[in-house]
Amino acid sequence: QVQLVESGGGLVQPGGSLTLSCAVSGITFRLYRMGWYRQAPGKQRELVAAITAGGNTNYADSVKGRFTISRDNAKNTVYLQMNSLKLEDTAVYLCNAYWIVGSRDYWGQGTQVTVSS
Repeated sequence: QVQLVESGGGLVQPGGSLTLSCAVSGITFRLYRMGWYRQAPGKQRELVAAITAGGNTNYADSVKGRFTISRDNAKNTVYLQMNSLKLEDTAVYLCNAYWIVGSRDYWGQGTQVTVSS
């Protein structure tokens, strides 16, 4: 059974920081591209950051320079370090695992991040 379990969300003031974690089980983690997506009320789900099996990263323009994605293959975990948080970063953040072979695509349940003063 594949499981992606996000943690680390919460309420933070503008300018603050949070680190999200996504613990993965049931797949060969090191083979998968891992991504963080977010979905705000009334908006489409958008890619925030992704890291390939080889460690290459890409980011949405809106978070470049503020967010950092990383992975620990020994722990089957992907992280999202979020700094200088803004009101518009408020959303449910979801973890995704994708492997092009067989188009295997898995999602976590999400963790809420609320940026508010």
